[in-house]
Amino acid sequence: MICLSQPKIGLALGSGGARGFAHLGVIKVLKEENIPIDMIAGSSMGALVASFYGAGLDIERLYKFAVAFKRKYYLDFTVPKMGFISGKRVKELIRLFTHNKTIEQLDIPIGIVATDLIKGEKVVFRSGSIADAVRASIAIPGIFVPERVEGRLLVDGGVIDRVPVSVVREMGADIIIAVDVSHVKRNEDITSIFDVILQSIDIMQDELVRHREIGSDIMIRPRVEQFSSRAFTNIEEIIRIGEEETKQHIPKIKQLIEEWKEKQNEAK
Repeated sequence: MICLSQPKIGLALGSGGARGFAHLGVIKVLKEENIPIDMIAGSSMGALVASFYGAGLDIERLYKFAVAFKRKYYLDFTVPKMGFISGKRVKELIRLFTHNKTIEQLDIPIGIVATDLIKGEKVVFRSGSIADAVRASIAIPGIFVPERVEGRLLVDGGVIDRVPVSVVREMGADIIIAVDVSHVKRNEDITSIFDVILQSIDIMQDELVRHREIGSDIMIRPRVEQFSSRAFTNIEEIIRIGEEETKQHIPKIKQLIEEWKEKQNEAK
């Protein structure tokens, strides 16, 4: 008997600053291999990539955007009270590239993860303004001013859930492919307060994220730790590494899909 149903495949895209452009390489290879992407949950940079892809931007255009991206596109400094960067510029960029859509208007279900700074809770956006949700999800504490949404003071989703495996499972995924791009860069050259904050977050999260591997069916870890998470240089190389690492996992992903189909046949 042939199983006509297909498993719902979900991506959990992790935080990682500029290294997060490796997510594009992951998506490109999955599409080339005709592996469907039915839903995505993202934290921080993973949320940005998820929202752009969900808004219908084709992968070639996303590649061009990534290579052309520069820090000046989001640097709008403010008097430091709760952060150095106001975040208004990047919010407008998000609004532009997602055509001012709401999350529920995206092509596939997207979950955007942020952290409630007051309550210490995970906040998952499944509806509402994409720009508000992604702006909250990328609000690195101490660097970006926190985003206020519906009375909540929100910061980077990576603080509470760097690779949101549990979120994409709750969204209904049968097979979860997780992507972790935020490893600690050892012997990093620390020269500014930005370096101190980002390196500290990476160190705190590095051990915690190991537990996410248990919850995912596939954990892809592009080895991009040698690149800066904040410089937005070497983007083409970062994307290429994402592609190559994903190719290594394709046989296992296809095997999991076939095993899922077999179980469905046995259950009938």
